[in-house]
Amino acid sequence: MPRPQRLTRRFPAQMSEAAYRRLRRFADGAGISEGEALSFLFENFDSVTDAENLPHRLRLHQQMLAGRAARGAPDE
Repeated sequence: MPRPQRLTRRFPAQMSEAAYRRLRRFADGAGISEGEALSFLFENFDSVTDAENLPHRLRLHQQMLAGRAARGAPDE
């Protein structure tokens, strides 16, 4: 029997508009709240990410952030 999910931790988080739209679409499709969707994703992180693709995507994201910082663009 699955354990009940108690959302006991809150933290301030920033995310891009595109990431928030994707989170909402995922949560709506699953019939859960955005908080429950984030909890699900992080609790199951290893099984919902591609271990071979993740480091590459992370490097691309870090390069994008570094490029933004070099141009003096504000954080989103």
